[in-house]
Amino acid sequence: MPFSIFQTATAMQHTIAAIATARSPYKQKFGIARQPGLVPAAEVCIELQPEFNADSVRGLADFEYLWISFIFHDAVSEGWSPLVRPPRLGGRQKMGVFATRSPHRPNHLGLSLLKLERIETGKTVKLYCSGADLLDGTPIVDIKPYIPFVEAKPEAASGFVSGKPQELAVIWANGIGADLPANERALIAQSIAQDPRPAYQDIPERVYVMNISAYEVKFQIQNDTATVIAVEYAD
Repeated sequence: MPFSIFQTATAMQHTIAAIATARSPYKQKFGIARQPGLVPAAEVCIELQPEFNADSVRGLADFEYLWISFIFHDAVSEGWSPLVRPPRLGGRQKMGVFATRSPHRPNHLGLSLLKLERIETGKTVKLYCSGADLLDGTPIVDIKPYIPFVEAKPEAASGFVSGKPQELAVIWANGIGADLPANERALIAQSIAQDPRPAYQDIPERVYVMNISAYEVKFQIQNDTATVIAVEYAD
């Protein structure tokens, strides 16, 4: 059944139901880019529910970017908190939940700006987008075109978020991953470069495991360099 939210207001009941599902290379929360657009190689397929045919996306292909509204479905059971610890502040300083993009929100709603690559309008309408930061299976509740002259405010104050986060250098040990398709290799490298560790964690000898696309990837991080030490097909 589609993921639904029920809200009662002024004696009326309104239902928000999933209109689509994200098919993403990110199979677990660990390793997902913390913001959209940071991993250009992360392509997601947004499959619309059967009742939304080609008419529902007429004209959408003329836009380059889309706003994707979704549910942080994997965080719903974890509840929410009025104060959270943003990774950009080292995981030590607290900020109000509404001053962050934490998934642990009262209504667990998320918003991503993704680049539209192509649309397929066969039996099921599929939108292919890049730069994704969505977990596989994410329920999508709305899709809107991005309109630059209305929504781009490059000079706006951005609070404690100052510019793009520093990326890790990524190296591959002993020819690991040399036989991977170029797009899969780029997806893995770009995702690890975002440094998926908790902000407070720095254990050079630790082996991190990321399930991404069809692979289980193991890597270590020392200083500002991540070393991929194994890539195997996930079970």
